[in-house]
Amino acid sequence: MANTREIVGKRVARLFKNGDLVNLGIGMPTAVANYLPEDVNIILHSENGFVGLGATPPEGQEQKDIVNAGGQPVTILPGGAFFDSAMSFAIIRGGHLAATVLGALQVDERGNLANWMVPGKMVPGMGGAMDLVAGARKVIIAMEHTAKDGSPKILKLCNLPLTAVQEVDYIVTELGFMEITAEGIVLKELAPGVTIEEIQSKTEATLIIPPNVETMNI
Repeated sequence: MANTREIVGKRVARLFKNGDLVNLGIGMPTAVANYLPEDVNIILHSENGFVGLGATPPEGQEQKDIVNAGGQPVTILPGGAFFDSAMSFAIIRGGHLAATVLGALQVDERGNLANWMVPGKMVPGMGGAMDLVAGARKVIIAMEHTAKDGSPKILKLCNLPLTAVQEVDYIVTELGFMEITAEGIVLKELAPGVTIEEIQSKTEATLIIPPNVETMNI
């Protein structure tokens, strides 16, 4: 049975089209690099300074100087390029990213995102998340559907400090694929074996259910 990272990574990877330049954030979004369709040419951008991000290297073949923004070993594909942070953020802020894929602590039905801090806890900083959600043309959230304590992460209104206001376009979890619209969160697809009742029971926001909800092709 596929695990959460595989389900989410495979579904997100199918959201892109030929020629897209896509940023992958730290955490679960990094799994997307392992599941890109072979027939689509997608260029992955890593916030720490390169394009041409590839899949996770086989064990024993890691190179300590080739890591993603989260410090995990990755590969770089032929034609890839390294550059400094100034160039990396010029790409982000210049509107050159077709999409960014980020994790989240909370997302709400208005498209608000909270993913950088929990009050009272030590955090390293917001990183590039605020730049990414403002600069990318599409914002895709890749995350587990609920928090570790079982509480919903998809809310009517975020109550943690916001990273961005009304910037999220899509949410992908191990339970389903959702699109945020002006009317609210539309359930587009369910993961295999998941029911509408199950996903709604784990979501605080009221999902909009169209007549035909497809099953994720993963």
